[in-house]
Amino acid sequence: MRAPGKALSLALGASTLLVSDLLHAETRIVTSIKPVELIVRAIATEDMQTTSLVPAGSSPHNYTMKPSQRRALENADVIFWVGPEMENFLYRLLSGQEFSSRTVTLMAGEHEPDNAGQNDHDAHGHDHGNGEDPHTWLDPELAIEMAETIRDALVRLEGVNIPAMDQNFEQFQASVRETESAIRARLAPAHDISLFSYHSAFTRFADHYDLKLEGVLTLNPELSPGARHIAEVQGKLRKGHHPCLLTEPQFNQQWWKSITQNLDVTFSTWDPLATEIMVTADGYNDFQHSMADAVLKCLPENTQH
Repeated sequence: MRAPGKALSLALGASTLLVSDLLHAETRIVTSIKPVELIVRAIATEDMQTTSLVPAGSSPHNYTMKPSQRRALENADVIFWVGPEMENFLYRLLSGQEFSSRTVTLMAGEHEPDNAGQNDHDAHGHDHGNGEDPHTWLDPELAIEMAETIRDALVRLEGVNIPAMDQNFEQFQASVRETESAIRARLAPAHDISLFSYHSAFTRFADHYDLKLEGVLTLNPELSPGARHIAEVQGKLRKGHHPCLLTEPQFNQQWWKSITQNLDVTFSTWDPLATEIMVTADGYNDFQHSMADAVLKCLPENTQH
């Protein structure tokens, strides 16, 4: 017969373990957009839970959050976003006292949300015409800088495995540079093609890989371009060498089809929000290859009018 004292001791021990498990529950990480989650997932350890706010098919430029997503922010241990020039819908919320202390801005040179309240970014919207291009995650070297910032933020959390995250960062840095080298080789045949994009999101990737981006249909995806700008782009399309327009699934296709009507232009779709990419430790590299795939579809032997 089991002694009552021993049974009580076992029960208390089990309760202590349960409380301990609850206290060391998964670290909850919320990211604004999926590409940021891909980088976070590469740095985070397996016991960390990641999620992103902007769903497939939506744009971070004009997204409206659901109440459940607000609760996810409330329950988050840390929140990562690019910055107010990208995810404008989050600016007021993340600037507030409730979230500013656990929010990390990843765009280099941006103020932290709690210090940014002096400037009303809501008045500007998603600004592509002035200042630095906010699509930083599309440049692999800038993605490595973002990963370092993410690592530095995560290691400050209580009870995390710092050596594991340091190792994850080193692996991410090495794998991204290996992927970059492979993509440069893959893109060599595409350097002479005249590339055009729906809006300036593609610029970071094109500049990094020395691609010829000759025109952008709209500087701000929230606004329709003026007739003069459309005419300028149409002129460049006519003169371009095997011109190819890189479109995005988040925006209306009929609009750019009307602009390119009767022009000898090929099309390829790329997705700066990584909608189809699985969230894994190697997801960011898969994302980079997906953008290279889109460019290679512009080659004469692969094009679709």
